Amino acid sequence: MHIAIVGGGIAGLTVAAALSRAGVGCEVFEQTRQLRELGAGIQLSPNATRPLRRLGLGRHLDAVGVRPDAVEMRRWDSNDVLMRTPLGAACEAMYGAPYLSAHRAELHTGLLELLPAGVVRLGLRCVAVRERPDDVELRFDDGSTVHADVVVGADGIRSVVRAHLVADRPRFSGQTVYRGLVPADRLPELVRHPTVVIWLGPGRHCVCYPISRGTLVSFVATAPAGDWRGESWTAQARREELTDAYTGWHDEVRAVLGAADTVTRWALHDRDSVDRWSSDRVTLVGDAAHPMLPFGAQGANQAIEDAVALAACLRTANRDDVPAALKRYEEVRRPRTESVHRTMRDNARNHHYADGDEQRRRDREMDANWGLRGQRWLYGYDAEEAVVS
Repeated sequence: MHIAIVGGGIAGLTVAAALSRAGVGCEVFEQTRQLRELGAGIQLSPNATRPLRRLGLGRHLDAVGVRPDAVEMRRWDSNDVLMRTPLGAACEAMYGAPYLSAHRAELHTGLLELLPAGVVRLGLRCVAVRERPDDVELRFDDGSTVHADVVVGADGIRSVVRAHLVADRPRFSGQTVYRGLVPADRLPELVRHPTVVIWLGPGRHCVCYPISRGTLVSFVATAPAGDWRGESWTAQARREELTDAYTGWHDEVRAVLGAADTVTRWALHDRDSVDRWSSDRVTLVGDAAHPMLPFGAQGANQAIEDAVALAACLRTANRDDVPAALKRYEEVRRPRTESVHRTMRDNARNHHYADGDEQRRRDREMDANWGLRGQRWLYGYDAEEAVVS
């Protein structure tokens, strides 16, 4: 059986790694001519680090990542700690896998190293999908075609493969995110006791944490988008524009935002949940299936869950079993991703309350909702077990 994966980002490479581990042949078709993951930091919770370890990536992640001691929720103006959730050894003991922070490029490199030579083919942008009873034809922008028994769309929120299955459009959130990387020696306190810090305030929030063995601090800061609609990881923003957006916030927040040499900006979109994302021979993973807002750091984690669940469904299938295998994959994954998707949208509201009754209620309920035990539904989930149970 031949499986074609469209897209060579984290979602696509994790599918390929999981299929290769299961002994299932696949190829990855990526539109860029030089394979590299852009962006900045990524948070990997136990529901993702557990399957990544099974794929053989544990030693690599331990070498390049950071194990934060805790997540701290802080007030926007006073820097007071509203809640501190322990991670580190407590998280690994409770969920059997660590919580890690890393550079996206370092995760991407580790996934590439898991794949046999020749699996990833570059410079091929998929422009059309034609499904037939016994196979699927992919057409690329250079005029070439490929036939496969199964096609997996891992080509992001603007997915060409999704358009073959679903007639919808991305939804603009009204928010934009600024991202930056800061050398650790400029923010020594944030590295000396590695912590994921989240400042919550009116209309926006800021997250920062160490990555790359503690040599860098990654931050993500939200703000109302105004007229900005750009969706490029490399779109540059003025640093002064970012610090102006956080006027009145605590000096420590503004120190983080002002310490980066360069800042990028990205308009945030997601899509509504849909009733189906598979046909008999085509399915979707990651942002192509269920693009989420990043307010909870679960986009990549859910893509990793998708990948290992899909591989578990396909590893014993032959060509005739494919429709049933894809149906099983979607039956397991859609309820899970819909729940996470709702949580991310909820966070888009509750992270940004103005000071008042809603904000005080959120702060009182933090431990129950966001404490380590309160994350069991998220961190304790095992995507492979869910398929076979």
